[in-house]
Amino acid sequence: MAQKKLTDKVQSAKTAVKSKIKVKSHLSQQSKNTVASNRLKLLVTIINRNKAEFYLDLIQSFDVNMQCLLLGQGTADKSMLGLLGLTDSDKAVIFSIIQENKVADAMQTLESKFNTIKGGKGVACTVGISSIIGVLIYGFLSNNRETVKEANNGKQ
Repeated sequence: MAQKKLTDKVQSAKTAVKSKIKVKSHLSQQSKNTVASNRLKLLVTIINRNKAEFYLDLIQSFDVNMQCLLLGQGTADKSMLGLLGLTDSDKAVIFSIIQENKVADAMQTLESKFNTIKGGKGVACTVGISSIIGVLIYGFLSNNRETVKEANNGKQ
């Protein structure tokens, strides 16, 4: 009789552990899916300096909340520029944080503009971002106002 009670308790403990493992597994899958669908990338765009404002506005139309503009100088000297038929070596480098699901549209639009705008040639690429510290920062960078509201406990 005592052995049967002990066996029943062991069996119920095993069942409880299995159900907790299933719940934890389900929760971790949900959180992985949520984060995976909202990943962010760093979009690096190098363009002629005189077209910087145009491309800043264009990239911002893809729900980009943060952009950093750096002014650069090409490495070719005046004689090499003349030989290649280029007139200007002043460049602008734009760093933008963009949602992964909008990268394809942004790259396609940038390629189209690079090919159609006079003096609007450029280069663009993306770099993956593996982590961001803070819910508020992530919410801001991903242009997700609901995340920011939840982190602030509904405060505006």
